[in-house]
Amino acid sequence: MPEQIDTSKITGERLKEYLAQGKRFDERTPEEFREISVEIGFAKNAEGSAKVRIGKTEVIVGVKMDVAEPYPDSKDKGNLMVTSELLPLSSPRYELGPPKFPAIELGRLIDRGIRESKFIQLDKLCIKEGEKVWTVMIDIYPLNDDGNLVDAAGIGAVLALKNTKLPKYDEKEKKVLHDEPLSKENLPLSKDIPITITVHKIGKNLLVDPTIEEEDMSEARMTITSADGAISSMQKGNMKEIEVEEFNKILDIVEKVERDIFKRLEKHFK
Repeated sequence: MPEQIDTSKITGERLKEYLAQGKRFDERTPEEFREISVEIGFAKNAEGSAKVRIGKTEVIVGVKMDVAEPYPDSKDKGNLMVTSELLPLSSPRYELGPPKFPAIELGRLIDRGIRESKFIQLDKLCIKEGEKVWTVMIDIYPLNDDGNLVDAAGIGAVLALKNTKLPKYDEKEKKVLHDEPLSKENLPLSKDIPITITVHKIGKNLLVDPTIEEEDMSEARMTITSADGAISSMQKGNMKEIEVEEFNKILDIVEKVERDIFKRLEKHFK
């Protein structure tokens, strides 16, 4: 999700020529993800955490829990907040300062996928209706951006939530005991695992898990979060239109790739 296009015109043209032949620079098929590796529970100061590497793209996701007032329109449900920060150490394209659109959009995409999938059982995070509920805060930090931050962050968010433990809460003092060891109580989650897949359109070609060069050439993209084939959220990005036939093909690609990602990471989702 770069803020500017840094890929040279020559590289872009060669990339499109390869895609027209069904090829990619790294010899993957258009519907093939790079190698995925994960590390879970590495952050000692978070209630849950995960580090995800897809190819050279690397993202860390942390989950913090606190108690606050509920949102006015959901007084009997817990709160969810997702933020992301695009660090300069992850790419020379990013600068320090207030969050810009790519960082805000990344957080919103992951928030929508988690929230609309009902993965977190927010109704079970109510302490006292209208007064006190648990707040789930998901923070996303890329360590290296070589394309496809969205899908890496989506996987990281799910894995971090899966290993989140609730901190202890003192009812009498009405405060979270952050200095004490976490409880053994898991964050209440549904059994269906939401997986975020983004399909990019370059010319007449559709592909997943783009490198940064491919992402630069993306004319349109569709980010879909689904669990076991059931779509919970969908958002289009970039300026180019997506034809009906292309959209139907995108749905088929997402269904196929979701199964592949789940199979690769199944042991971590348990």
